[in-house]
Amino acid sequence: MNYKVKPFVVRVSNKGTSEDAASQVQSFINQETTDGWELVSCGNINTEISGTSGCFGIGAKPGSSTSIMVLVFKK
Repeated sequence: MNYKVKPFVVRVSNKGTSEDAASQVQSFINQETTDGWELVSCGNINTEISGTSGCFGIGAKPGSSTSIMVLVFKK
């Protein structure tokens, strides 16, 4: 059995709804199932993004964290 993990970012406007977000996820899942992949699970990966020191401190950016939605499929 093969597995694949695909990142997914929901993009909605400031007037978007939770239904809009769910529709995007559903479309993404449907695309994968047409290729024979079966959805196993959905989750988030939390990760830290390193900061930068800039040039002599100018333009330095602090580190930050982010969460990436992933969908796990099997075939």
